[in-house]
Amino acid sequence: MSIAAHQERLMTVIRGPHVSEKSHRVAEVNQVVLKVRTDATKKEIQQAVELLFEVKVKGVTVANVGGKAKRFGQTRGRRNDWKKAYVTLAEGSQVETMLGTE
Repeated sequence: MSIAAHQERLMTVIRGPHVSEKSHRVAEVNQVVLKVRTDATKKEIQQAVELLFEVKVKGVTVANVGGKAKRFGQTRGRRNDWKKAYVTLAEGSQVETMLGTE
């Protein structure tokens, strides 16, 4: 894979921030919770965060979240599965202002 293609893929790895009570709690210990592509690896997530937010990443933990089964009257449906990443930042690094959290 060429360097340009690799950087283009890194730009699409992060889907957006995941906002929840737990994500606000872990923000206090210098972590950020992000929605990421389901085929993204820990290494790609680390490289994407360092590239996009210009911070140093200490570690990445991922969790696969299963979609919920839903009903709309008699029609049954299912929400998509997705992946979230808990990104631990190095000391002195912050991205809260870019993600809209305080």
